[in-house]
Amino acid sequence: MRILILGGDGYLGWPTAMHFSAVGDEVTLIDNFAKRQWELEEGIEPLLPIPTLHRRVRKWKDVTGKTIKVHVGDLCNHRFVYKLLDEVRPEAIVHYAEQPSAPYSMQTRTTAVYTQTNNVVGTLNLLFAMRRYCPNTHLIKLGTMGEYGTPNIDIEEGYITVTHNGRTDTLPFPKQPGSFYHLSKVHDSHNITFACRIWKLAATDLNQGVVYGITTKETDLDQDLRTSFHYDHVFGTVLNRFLVQAVVGVPLTVYGTGGQTRGFLDIRDTIQCVELAARNPAKPGEFRVFNQFTEQFSVMDLAKKTVEAGRRAGLNVTIDHLPNPRIEMESHYYNAKHSKLADLGLKPHLLTNEMLDHMLSTVRTHAGRVNQDSFRPTIPWAEERPS
Repeated sequence: MRILILGGDGYLGWPTAMHFSAVGDEVTLIDNFAKRQWELEEGIEPLLPIPTLHRRVRKWKDVTGKTIKVHVGDLCNHRFVYKLLDEVRPEAIVHYAEQPSAPYSMQTRTTAVYTQTNNVVGTLNLLFAMRRYCPNTHLIKLGTMGEYGTPNIDIEEGYITVTHNGRTDTLPFPKQPGSFYHLSKVHDSHNITFACRIWKLAATDLNQGVVYGITTKETDLDQDLRTSFHYDHVFGTVLNRFLVQAVVGVPLTVYGTGGQTRGFLDIRDTIQCVELAARNPAKPGEFRVFNQFTEQFSVMDLAKKTVEAGRRAGLNVTIDHLPNPRIEMESHYYNAKHSKLADLGLKPHLLTNEMLDHMLSTVRTHAGRVNQDSFRPTIPWAEERPS
């Protein structure tokens, strides 16, 4: 297949690009390196130093003999997007190219507006370009389970059948996003739904849970092929942060009671899910929604698992309950359906003790690079900050 990967310099984009290239697909990726700029703004960096994208692409060719094409540009520039799709004419587009952090989006008016403009306008430009140049292309869009919030009912996969005043219909599942970032994802979903209905585009929305992990089969081939692993309070995810804190002897920063429950998955399963969607495309006019996660945990579940992993490694890991900077329910019902990807053949990598021990060992080899000042949250949801 001709695969176009948007956001190919990122934590998920780069491993995805390598995977599709490794199995023989023709891969083109784009990025404008905005994520690297945001890291500079926040004074944070990944645990491992990451070579430039072009250097990684050269190394990939050296190691495997396979070529990945690179275009540098911004989805918010519609002329760039139109030219790109006219040139590549992809059969599938994997769309990771968005500002991915809830805390970043809640930091100031400026970051909130930027997040929504960047994410929503970029996706709209893409939809218009698809309509013009490649209307039969399958769009695989990375969404988020955070679109749903934490309703007091089971979370279905995208749609819910409702009977009201004696009439029944199947409607999009109600959305209760918890940040301006999650709101931007909801707007994306609505815009893509509309484009599929009106223009008969084909799209799959992957409502992804929280991703953890540092390595894939391809990143293990050479140190220059590794991907960005964040543990900070802005771009890091909770288990990644806990593992780094355990290694350097900092108490695990649990927000509030730690009762917040979410769906989680290994980075290798993100790639597996994207490939399953690509090999089994939506039909013209179809907007599919897959809930993309493999297990559900509370924050305290993960903290306790990290304490036990630390004990097995000879580390004394403790837990620190911080005032929750977010506005969210800490004790709630959470039962999200996630059968559609399993039906397509997903074989999950579950969070076993062996898996945790391996991740902890990998992080431990890079403990000297950890910036401990980046752990504690400094972005409160309810407080207005200078833009």
